Amino acid sequence: MTTLRIGLLGTGPWARSVHAPALAAHPGVELTGIWGRRPEAAAALAQVHGSRPYEAPDELFADCDAVAFALPPSVQAPLAVRAAEAGRHLLLDKPVATSVPEARALTDAADRAGVASVVFFTARFGEQEGEWIAAQAAAGGWFTAHADWLGSVFADDSSSPYADSPWRRAKGGLWDVGPHALSVLLPVLGDAEAVTATRGPADTVLLTMRHSSGAASTATVGLAAPAAAAGVEVTLRGTAGITTLPRRPGGPEPAYHRAVDALLAAVGTGLPNACDVHFGLRVTEILAAAEEKLSPLMPQEA
Repeated sequence: MTTLRIGLLGTGPWARSVHAPALAAHPGVELTGIWGRRPEAAAALAQVHGSRPYEAPDELFADCDAVAFALPPSVQAPLAVRAAEAGRHLLLDKPVATSVPEARALTDAADRAGVASVVFFTARFGEQEGEWIAAQAAAGGWFTAHADWLGSVFADDSSSPYADSPWRRAKGGLWDVGPHALSVLLPVLGDAEAVTATRGPADTVLLTMRHSSGAASTATVGLAAPAAAAGVEVTLRGTAGITTLPRRPGGPEPAYHRAVDALLAAVGTGLPNACDVHFGLRVTEILAAAEEKLSPLMPQEA
């Protein structure tokens, strides 16, 4: 297979700014078509990228080799099960689902079908970040780590195109940016064997984890930080000293290109990618465990 035919599901801001242009420009990919819950949006996006809209997901599955998802997790998970059952490889977005049963059903479907899968975690597929993560995992000897993954999507002065995202409003930063923090901490420190969670202001959550390596980590995640306070920092402390995650230059498009490369490699070699659906399931399990530790919102907080 020299060219992978990929269909895109989703037409929102993330699909328009990252998925569709990256897929259309990738030399190893043919953007077969686009489906969205709003047919007019699918038609418009397809026209921009020289593709065609589809009226139903299953019709698109029939015409492609793989499916890329830019959908809310509760919509992504059942459609990805159908795509896997149709024998299509999966380029998923994080989180793969926001419930463990849905994530497990998706993983089981991919395993039964024997399809390749890659979950797009921007930090893992960024060139500098990916190299740093691999180097720190190889170094070992880490004692503690802390991650701040704070966005200003829901800040009072936000102009983010994701501010009106219903699933982000409902699930908050724990589920939107929490996966990014875990995607960096887990490969370096090992699996999270214990997790606790505490609420902060607005949707902010503080996670505390004990890892299989013996290291401890904390992560502060949220989408409602003031713009001046938003940003990403990850710091590791251990026998090698102190090191921090390098900052990615530019936007997420190069990282998505590398995620497509990873899917092509997994399809071509038959070897699983480290960020496959099994890793996506584990991230969902950890976040679900953290969510269970959070006290219900008080009426004045809701």
